[in-house]
Amino acid sequence: MPSGDYYVLGLFSTVGMMVLVSAHSLLTVYLGLELLSLPLYAMTAIRRTNSDASEAAMKYFVMGAIASGMLLYGISLVYGATGKIDLHEVANAIAANWQQQSGLLSFALVFLVVGIGFKLAAMPFHMWAPDVYQGAPSSVTLFISSAPKIAAVGMALRILVFGLADIAPQWQHLILIMALLSTGAGNLLAIAQNNIKRLFAYSAISHMGYSLFGILAANADGYAASLYYVLVYALMSAAAFGLIVLLSREGVEIEQVDDLKGLNKRNPWIAFMMMIILFSMAGVPPAVGFFAKLLVLKALVDVQLTWVAVLGLVFAVIGAFYYLRVVKVMYFDEAVDSIPVQISGFAKVVFSANCLSLLYFGIFPGALIAACVNAFAS
Repeated sequence: MPSGDYYVLGLFSTVGMMVLVSAHSLLTVYLGLELLSLPLYAMTAIRRTNSDASEAAMKYFVMGAIASGMLLYGISLVYGATGKIDLHEVANAIAANWQQQSGLLSFALVFLVVGIGFKLAAMPFHMWAPDVYQGAPSSVTLFISSAPKIAAVGMALRILVFGLADIAPQWQHLILIMALLSTGAGNLLAIAQNNIKRLFAYSAISHMGYSLFGILAANADGYAASLYYVLVYALMSAAAFGLIVLLSREGVEIEQVDDLKGLNKRNPWIAFMMMIILFSMAGVPPAVGFFAKLLVLKALVDVQLTWVAVLGLVFAVIGAFYYLRVVKVMYFDEAVDSIPVQISGFAKVVFSANCLSLLYFGIFPGALIAACVNAFAS
């Protein structure tokens, strides 16, 4: 992999994320989103001779372009209805003239939420995610599955909370549909996957559904829970794909769940770290994933959406099956390769720190939760 290209594209994408989450204008939101997305398309196809990577990049680009077009059309409709693009001015204009422009703004909401759904890979706008996760190099998938998710949730919060909070009842219905489809179908489809990267892709879809549950609550606690959830998910995803990168040897990446057979015998420490990651993703205490799910479900109960919280809990139990399946493969199946897994000391320290942070923030979640709450305190 041409490391220079990879790092330059990654830095450009990071700048786009920073612009996106700090935007105060709908136009700046769109510019930040494009600066984030365009380098990711190139990173996906960075292995030019790999047909799977090229196919994944093309799908990613086409679906991303459709999403950007829908989002931009929604922004143009909001501008047509309010005459404003600054988020605070849009909020003030909606508060003053909602009745006169309710039809146009409701139409705009559909396009905005669809665009957000594509960028989050939330169902039913998830079509690109499994192919991109599988086709891209694991190091690229690690990047795509972590930091951009934070930026995408930040974009959703910017648009829906800071600009369109006064018409929350209108967009809550759309968010509810996406969240339930993502958590339900995402977990069910993950059960059928044998490719480890596709399994994590459908897992990511379900996790984005839980993050949307926080936004669905439409209050400060819910928004903080959503932000906390996506931060935790980014840590978990980076750790999971970091392990896949570490287990790659001589340019050959692990592809199937069965490639992890007997990992405990080949490298007990790596197997233990992977078990922590999987337990955190499944929401098993004391890992941080448990508190992330607890916060979003509590936010739903607090606003009398108990039935949604119950469904979320049921889907979480279903999702635990495929995580435990991977643990079973690592600890109880016979290894297909008896060669011990050797990794460098530095890589082991970095990977272990990432994994152990999932336990640390699970046992001491206060600081991270407080930071998320303070972001919406005003």
